[in-house]
Amino acid sequence: MSELINFARITSLALADSVNPCEIAILTMVLVTLLIQFPDKRKKVLYAGLAFSSAIYIGYLVYGIIIIEFFKIFAEWLRTNSHYVFNGLAIFAMILGALNIKDYFRYEPGGVATEMPLFMRPRVKLIIQKITSPLGAFLIGFIVTLFLLPCTMGPYIVASGLLAELGILKSIPWLMYYNLIFILPMLAITFIVYFGLSQVEDVNGWKERNIKRLHLASGLLLFLTGLALLMGWL
Repeated sequence: MSELINFARITSLALADSVNPCEIAILTMVLVTLLIQFPDKRKKVLYAGLAFSSAIYIGYLVYGIIIIEFFKIFAEWLRTNSHYVFNGLAIFAMILGALNIKDYFRYEPGGVATEMPLFMRPRVKLIIQKITSPLGAFLIGFIVTLFLLPCTMGPYIVASGLLAELGILKSIPWLMYYNLIFILPMLAITFIVYFGLSQVEDVNGWKERNIKRLHLASGLLLFLTGLALLMGWL
């Protein structure tokens, strides 16, 4: 697999994952909690936001390694059936894309594989409200990754599956690159709020107003990436 092809595959999947409304909603909850507790300590809010994003980054990096290790368990079977596995991952990406595109035309909160299930949301909110420091934000960030899995793991499984043939050592730089793209919106929101360019409520309001468009963007990227993989264009 050439580096350029890898770059195109991983970038498109990571971009699709990064515009998921899930992570934006979670981070705004974190920042709102911190601003209520520390209205005059914006640096503390900045550090906590960065710590939370870092925890998401590290947590997802670990998950990626676990997924690749899982694929390695079936290494022999994968080698003899690589064509079917590759096509299966491509079709999986297309299905995830179609589900997100569906949310643009017929949106339902807590959609399967596109948003955090509704029953999880009150629990996540309670966990986030316990954040009182940057260290707490970092530690709770790891816990929150488990709640993000239902709505963000799909594209990551596809990416990790495609990287599995490279082995762990060669896959890690690609996983690091993927996760950097994944948390970029979280970092951007953290700095926007810190520098006072926008209020957290405004960011959350923007997310709510554009939630269908976010699903559409994510869905189109996923569907087209899956189609490109299936057709051999990537």
